[in-house]
Amino acid sequence: MHVAISPVLYVKDPDSSELGRAIIKNSIELISQMGFESFTFKKLGVIISSPESSIYRYFKNKHMLLVYLTSWYWSWTEYRLVFATMNMTSAIERLIKSIDILTQPAQIDNEFSFINEVLLSEIIFSESIKAYHTKNVDDENQKGCFSAYKNVVERVSEIVKEIQPDYPYPHMLVSTVIEGAHQQKYFAAHLPELTDKVNDAKAVPNFYKDLVLNILTNE
Repeated sequence: MHVAISPVLYVKDPDSSELGRAIIKNSIELISQMGFESFTFKKLGVIISSPESSIYRYFKNKHMLLVYLTSWYWSWTEYRLVFATMNMTSAIERLIKSIDILTQPAQIDNEFSFINEVLLSEIIFSESIKAYHTKNVDDENQKGCFSAYKNVVERVSEIVKEIQPDYPYPHMLVSTVIEGAHQQKYFAAHLPELTDKVNDAKAVPNFYKDLVLNILTNE
């Protein structure tokens, strides 16, 4: 399987070469270890035994690398959503399954040997907001940099509208679930007083399933 990523996100497609895949693989591991602020192309170059200049042949800067990783994650997530719900006739069942996928940590997908989906999902939970909380977000949005994320929100919003056609805020609801789950996982790891049942792996998915279904079925 190949995850298609918009060419506006890179200078050269990293999936087109061994070096490019090494850049992706090791950048995920390095960002996971040290955080995005401390991550640099120079440090990445040392890890992959390649000049820093070679990384710039694939990505304009580290911000665009993060946008690429974010886009890859959401494109892969959309694939997972489609695959997991394609045989479900009940909209409520599809919504419950979708919320599980959107709020739970990922598992390794052997289709992609050069990407650690577990580490990438942790980066998305903790770092992805930095991809679009920038001064250039409007310009990057116009270029389509965040299309993969928007496609996921749109797909799940359509399920929400199947359940409650008159509900006026489907996109708000879905994006709140996604971003809220990220926050709750961060709180559980670092600020546990701001969340509940930090030792219960199903607490976050269950909370958002309760929240969404109560909103939609009690209208």
